[in-house]
Amino acid sequence: MTPEKVNIAEKLGQFADHWNPRIVGELNGQHVKLVKFRGEFVWHKHDHEDEMFLVVRGAFRMELRDKTVSLAAGDFIIIPKGTEHRPVADEEVHVMLFEPAGTLNTGDQVSDLTRHTLETL
Repeated sequence: MTPEKVNIAEKLGQFADHWNPRIVGELNGQHVKLVKFRGEFVWHKHDHEDEMFLVVRGAFRMELRDKTVSLAAGDFIIIPKGTEHRPVADEEVHVMLFEPAGTLNTGDQVSDLTRHTLETL
């Protein structure tokens, strides 16, 4: 496999919907995903996977059961496996995710926001 450059802004420009992650890279069994958020996601947890959220543009709040963490462009947060969380964005935010391949976006919950199959850009 030959290394390829990925332009984050160009990839984010290929879609407009919210809460529908796209795979833009893979390394060591991890997927690198891009997603746009707006509004409230579902409360959920991942029993076996940690997740990393890196804010590319905009801002959002990561609600945890015991606190809320505000994140802006350039910030990231790692959510340890088993931790209930819910991203909330008042305005559209662009986020890069790092998580093990096969991680279901809604974790232990199934809703209309669940994406069983992800598009690769």
